[in-house]
Amino acid sequence: MSGGDEASATRCGLVAVVGAPNAGKSTLVNALAGAKVTIVSPKPQTTRFRIRAVVMRGAAQIVLVDTPGIFAPRRRLDRAMVAAAWGGAQDADLTLLIVDSRAGLTDPVRAILGRLAKGKNRVWLALNKVDLIPPQRLLPLTAEINALLPLEETFMVSAQTGSGLDRLLDRLAEAVPPGPFLFPKDELSDLPNRMLVAEIVREQILRLTHEEVPHHATVETENWEERKDGSVRVDCTVYVGRATQKAILIGDGGARIKAIGSRARRELEALLERRVHLFLNVKDRPGWDEERGRLRALGLEDMG
Repeated sequence: MSGGDEASATRCGLVAVVGAPNAGKSTLVNALAGAKVTIVSPKPQTTRFRIRAVVMRGAAQIVLVDTPGIFAPRRRLDRAMVAAAWGGAQDADLTLLIVDSRAGLTDPVRAILGRLAKGKNRVWLALNKVDLIPPQRLLPLTAEINALLPLEETFMVSAQTGSGLDRLLDRLAEAVPPGPFLFPKDELSDLPNRMLVAEIVREQILRLTHEEVPHHATVETENWEERKDGSVRVDCTVYVGRATQKAILIGDGGARIKAIGSRARRELEALLERRVHLFLNVKDRPGWDEERGRLRALGLEDMG
């Protein structure tokens, strides 16, 4: 088969994964990709920028764009996150709306449906967490959602158990347009390693500080040094909004920041398949979430 024939036999497309905070978008993207490409936390607004996960399915390459949860923005950071979410939806060949079937048709979901109705994109619905509710509640919920925005297809899935994901992937592979692959077959994500490190550290902050420092922390990779023995040294700075948050993050005798670093290092070593020497520094920087430079470092466009 010639190169041209091979290209025409392949399919490739962008699928924007959108939804309200805590719908399970990141868990679903990781489950579909079969690997960790985006951070997961029980707290809303965990994903801050668009992350592309590359999924191979037969002769199709499905590029899932995991977007921040769509919510009512207040801070400059919030506005940039919401803009990133809608930007991801506009650029895609198809939009996959994830709805938490337990929460149902909430006001944020209604607002998202209203916005999607104004666009021209094809929209599919994935009702997530269906393992956690009685099956008889699913059809009325689907009908309610379709009354607001008629959807091309509906899938009942559980990102946690994997139920329904094979059918969803098969249909996505058929739905993306014919064309050459956008990424190498063995590439899982377009997230650079420096940003991956920062996100993994931030995930552990979310997990280990509970409600105390929820979304007032950001992490930047300041230094990445390749070592002769094949290991890598990474220095990260964690910025928080107040001195009290810095104290909480460091913990008694530095115990909490050590635990965050240790967990993040273990996960990074598994992901990067090499030894990682991780060093964390904590600084209080009031108003970091209103700084243009900080938002650019997060990969977000400044929305003014």
